[in-house]
Amino acid sequence: MRWGPQRVAPDRWCFRLWAPGAESVSLLVEDRAPVAMPVVGDGWYAIEAPAGPGTRYRFALADGREVPDPASRAQSGGVHGWSVVTETARPAPMAWAGRPWEDTVIMEVHVGALGGFAGVEAELERLARIGVTAIELMPIAAFSGSRGWGYDGVLPFAPLEAYGTPGELVHLIDRAHALGLMVLLDVVYNHFGPDGNYLGLYAPRFFHSEIDTPWGGAVAVDEPAVADFFCENARMWIEHYGFDGLRLDAVHAIGNPGFLDTLAQRVRAALPPERHVHLVLENEANDAARLCAGLYDAQWNDDFHNTLHVLLTGERESYYADFAQETTERLARSLAEGFVYQGEPTRNGVGAPRGTPSAHLPPSAFVNFLQNHDQIGNRAFGERLTTLVAPEPLRAAMALLLLSPQIPLLFMGEESGSRTPFLFFTDFHDELAEAVREGRRREFSGFADFADEAARTAIPDPNAQATFIASQPRPGPDADAWEDFVRGLLSLRFEHVVPRLAGTVSLGARVVAAGAVEARWRLGDASILTIAINFGDGPASFVGAPGQPIFASGSPREPASITVWRQDP
Repeated sequence: MRWGPQRVAPDRWCFRLWAPGAESVSLLVEDRAPVAMPVVGDGWYAIEAPAGPGTRYRFALADGREVPDPASRAQSGGVHGWSVVTETARPAPMAWAGRPWEDTVIMEVHVGALGGFAGVEAELERLARIGVTAIELMPIAAFSGSRGWGYDGVLPFAPLEAYGTPGELVHLIDRAHALGLMVLLDVVYNHFGPDGNYLGLYAPRFFHSEIDTPWGGAVAVDEPAVADFFCENARMWIEHYGFDGLRLDAVHAIGNPGFLDTLAQRVRAALPPERHVHLVLENEANDAARLCAGLYDAQWNDDFHNTLHVLLTGERESYYADFAQETTERLARSLAEGFVYQGEPTRNGVGAPRGTPSAHLPPSAFVNFLQNHDQIGNRAFGERLTTLVAPEPLRAAMALLLLSPQIPLLFMGEESGSRTPFLFFTDFHDELAEAVREGRRREFSGFADFADEAARTAIPDPNAQATFIASQPRPGPDADAWEDFVRGLLSLRFEHVVPRLAGTVSLGARVVAAGAVEARWRLGDASILTIAINFGDGPASFVGAPGQPIFASGSPREPASITVWRQDP
């Protein structure tokens, strides 16, 4: 690895910085005089110096500005403070080899809202008892302040100080593995946050200034040193910390599928063949090609969520407008083929085409969810479905999520019927805090409920500590009933679906009535899985399947009902 400090002797480390735009670079080690770093080729500066774990250092530019190491493995004093020499490599290979992708039931969590790495670790036994097999951490890379969603990180190699130490993160992962749980990590490779990103000062080639994005110039992943930066970051989390996989945030904003393929190839080539490591994409482009070459396991399927959300809530504004017409047909297509949009124009036929054909992909190539951090937190008041939808249809939707052959994802608190919001929160100050606050309110100006300024000012301030505290999940009033319900569904999933998921193919889905769909799949052992779901206002006549259903909630012909059959070959 070229980025970040590397041990070269027991008490000596090599420090490197790619700074092709800098006139000079000096190494600053705390309590020592600065030392000029020689140029070693292609914009790289490097020097060996006495150091050990815990040594604090940073770099000085020709104009006197002092900057952290962009590949710092830990920080002291925040993203503007000192970088810390940290030994992240494991002393010995892990005995844990992971779990097959077909086993996966994901619980997405925000580390800060649960009390840091130690707080997440305290939840593991309970989640394992419910039937969760993987926890997914929202981004943990260092960002400005001590609270935030994590998608504005600026030091991708350094776990946020407020969450705990690198050693505590390793302990969390080891404890999860001991309980049979995988640990996945959300990583952001498409942009940096607005506070604490110094790369442009000394490495302007890190960005394409001529390609505009919402966060400034596009990240130049076609530059070899930049590609190395992110590939080495991915490898560090998996090889050194022991993560079982990564979810790559918003890769449509990278705009370079070749880089995505290279990253996956390099990660997988570095791992022993027996190790199960899973790579998942978030990609608004619905690019099925990225899921066909054996490099990426799956993609988050917003289409499934958006379609079901319209059926459950009746909401049709903003991006839900793309799912407001022929909604039942769209649910059927999502269950049968994955993506709803497979090249069709958005905005009811007048927008840009979106997506590529996906019917050839296995159901396990799609991560489905009823809620996640985006779909709750991007609401003005962060409401969960427990406050928007009646219990009966919500339970039917949960059964559909957990018994369908797609990979299910839950959001922290969903398993216990939490009614606490999950709001958008940050920890910025001064002008940046005001810009974020006003930007958040402006984001909802196109919604009818927030057409006037007075309504928009009621939206919680992202920078207020109270907003963060309100977002910490608490069990709902019927938490025990919800956990029993989810545990029972996951028990059925692992009895009837998971052992047969490899090799599953869709047999199609049909619209039975408004809001009612019947879907069928041939599982890997040739048994047939049939699901009849009715979110409509009236009865529906399903064909069903012979024999006793493995799960039923309500009459299969009535609203807010679901029936699931598995028929042996």
